[in-house]
Amino acid sequence: MSKRQYFNPGARAERYHAELHFATATRVGDLIWVSGQVGIDPATSAPAEGIEAQARFAFEGVKQALEAAGSSMDNIIELLTYHIDMARDGEIFGKVKDEYIKAPYPCWTGIGVTHLARPEFLCEVRVVAYAND
Repeated sequence: MSKRQYFNPGARAERYHAELHFATATRVGDLIWVSGQVGIDPATSAPAEGIEAQARFAFEGVKQALEAAGSSMDNIIELLTYHIDMARDGEIFGKVKDEYIKAPYPCWTGIGVTHLARPEFLCEVRVVAYAND
């Protein structure tokens, strides 16, 4: 059985690990799971304004976690996203997603929810990926 490795890149991720007791990314063998990433501006530790900025910060968090765990955005095999208002935000979110995820596209499930961890959050992004060869 492969041993688990945990990754918490950056001060904010380390703080969440210590205070909220979860890893940003977990790697077992060649598979990597990234916890849900939200649109927090790392410079201010506050939720960004609007769906475009929040989606961008969420995908940057995914990218940073994957790189720390030995992977990249190109290796995503499953994308799971949560949305407060997919009808309003879907087109803009999709454009940001396409900046970060290129063909061949992974599986994607988008789920509408009534709220996320904080009322200011508009979306959350989590992924499963494989490690770089």
